[in-house]
Amino acid sequence: QVQLVESGGGLVQPGGSLRLSCAASGPIFRINAMGWYRQAPGTERELVARITSSTNTNYADSVKGRFTISRDNAKNTVYLQMSNLKPDDTAVYYCNADVLDFFASRRDYWGQGTQVTVSS
Repeated sequence: QVQLVESGGGLVQPGGSLRLSCAASGPIFRINAMGWYRQAPGTERELVARITSSTNTNYADSVKGRFTISRDNAKNTVYLQMSNLKPDDTAVYYCNADVLDFFASRRDYWGQGTQVTVSS
């Protein structure tokens, strides 16, 4: 069973930085796109950033210029560097990966979520 495990969330003051990590493990043959989503209380889950296997990226307008997504294919890990954080960035952040496993099954996997709170 493929699993995604996130780390790096926490409490930070406005203007601060955090780096989220998400490591995938299990019978992985190839990981296609990976991404970060977030969900604040009372809202729908939204895309924050996404990176393809060829490292093409796209970002939500609200985080452009402040967040950077990257990946390490050797470690099956995706990162989200967040800078100049704002209270509106407060949410649970979820990692997502489009995985092809060794049994030729392809599907989306989600992490358990990590809380990011931006507050003074």
